[in-house]
Amino acid sequence: MTAWSKHWPAPAKINRFLHITGQRPDGYHQLQTLFQFIEPVDQLDFRVTADGNIARTGGLAGLPAADDLVVKAARALQREARVTAGARIHLQKRIPTGGGLGGGSSDAATTLVALDHLWGTHLGEARLQALAIGLGADVPVFIRGHAAWAEGVGDVLTPVAVDRPWLVVVDPGVPVSTRAVFTDAKLTRHGAHITIRGFESGLGRNDCESVVRRRFPQIGAALDSLGAYSPGMLTGTGGCLFAGFETQEAAQRAAAGVEALGDVWVCRPWNQSPLLDRLQAEKGH
Repeated sequence: MTAWSKHWPAPAKINRFLHITGQRPDGYHQLQTLFQFIEPVDQLDFRVTADGNIARTGGLAGLPAADDLVVKAARALQREARVTAGARIHLQKRIPTGGGLGGGSSDAATTLVALDHLWGTHLGEARLQALAIGLGADVPVFIRGHAAWAEGVGDVLTPVAVDRPWLVVVDPGVPVSTRAVFTDAKLTRHGAHITIRGFESGLGRNDCESVVRRRFPQIGAALDSLGAYSPGMLTGTGGCLFAGFETQEAAQRAAAGVEALGDVWVCRPWNQSPLLDRLQAEKGH
């Protein structure tokens, strides 16, 4: 059994906008969105074992290991690369669940990237991304580790480098089911396409907002309160929301004004994931 390889980061994400542009015959929704990475960052520790077993500690209380995307990701990599080794995985959760911040997807991506390195399988980004798609629509963007313009079902990714405003992020503590939002009969399913230039000129919205407002009035009220300082938007299907500001000082003033809404923090989005930084540091050793 090897030593622990600690502190592998799994960042949260935001959707700077989210347009639902259609629905395929298989039920999956087509969309346009722009992903960036933000705080908070989950942390994963890995220890390679010789027994072939995958064991997870930490993570979400009450979630069986077999249902955890971290375990599913490790087992998918084992099968794909025909690995006989196992792993002990410890997950320290910081990203809120049901907030639209992609925590489970990010944890799965970090597991694939870390174990691909630690097991010495070296599948490469393309094969890891193929595995990632089977785990969830948001997992591939965390594998690639670059801010991305996404289309299709979120799997057609174009790396971008866009502005990095100061953000006030609010978690009202109201978990939202992605499935419930995407199956809602009143969800807009034929939103307009936009271009990157259109986004940069100020276009873009979240087509899930009207459904979330109707189903979760507390989130709607939080959007209204944050909107008094700067236009607020859901990230993904919610229930976290954010607003952008030109300066850290303006963001901090707004955060102080909405601190009663729930957990509130100020950060700037990253165009490159800290996971890539960690992997590059590992390869440099």
